[in-house]
Amino acid sequence: MDATTDKDPLVQEQIYNALCYLGESEPEEILHSCDEYLRQHDKLAYPHRVIILKAMETVVRNNIASLDKSTAKEVIRDWQQAASSVLVAVGQRFINKVMEEVLTKFQPGILPHYFIVQTFANLSVSNGE
Repeated sequence: MDATTDKDPLVQEQIYNALCYLGESEPEEILHSCDEYLRQHDKLAYPHRVIILKAMETVVRNNIASLDKSTAKEVIRDWQQAASSVLVAVGQRFINKVMEEVLTKFQPGILPHYFIVQTFANLSVSNGE
């Protein structure tokens, strides 16, 4: 997975494809490996983090029927945390666009999802003056 940091888009695409391919035969193993990699590399630049997250999404979508319930629950939580972190990182440069997107998740009369509130809070902390 370290090759996701390669600047060549073809290499990045090959890593994505390899993760997806391996995820077809061993989805839970790949999801756990991706999760562990993201945890160990919490400073990984967001474009590279996105490659791994997209691969995780594809593996989950293609294997949802065969995933163990506990794996799915854990992956969803970790995936949401990673996605929130990506939004916060992007928000350090493009705060208006990210805030616009996050605010669309606030609907009148509906309690927002935990990670929406967390993302909103982390955006405000990271961009506080």
